[in-house]
Amino acid sequence: MALHVALIEPQIPPNTGNIARLCAATETSLHLIEPLGFSLDHAELRRAGIDYWDHVDLWVHPTWRHFREAIARERCYYFSAHGSRPLWDARIPDGSCLVFGNETGGMPARIVEKHPERVFRIPMTGAVRSLNLATAVGIALYDVLKGLGYSEAAAIPLSHRHPARARS
Repeated sequence: MALHVALIEPQIPPNTGNIARLCAATETSLHLIEPLGFSLDHAELRRAGIDYWDHVDLWVHPTWRHFREAIARERCYYFSAHGSRPLWDARIPDGSCLVFGNETGGMPARIVEKHPERVFRIPMTGAVRSLNLATAVGIALYDVLKGLGYSEAAAIPLSHRHPARARS
């Protein structure tokens, strides 16, 4: 699988660290679009990603324009609490980039307005405005992986499986 996750101007180091760990666990590239609300050597960022940073395919883009030069527009799918389509309707192909706004501002309105057919929301009750960024990325990423046929058997080499769970 060759998926990408992009965070637009993330602000909270532990969220980004947890997302980095998620990306390491799924071999998903992580793109951070500056400005960041922290430095990449921030202790809480490093702690949340624990010792998996060497396994993260990390890209840092100085601007949205630089990111768009690296990832083709047709490969991007956006996630926002204001999306008109539920995640369950998404048919996202391998090689795509899942793009998320930051913790306080969410997805910029200009993106939601420009690409409404590519903006999805994670369904939730009306009692909650939004989900934590790391939680939202985890839900969306694993739903897309499931749709692509990703399985534990394909993800974990036999040598690393628990003997009671290994399958032949």
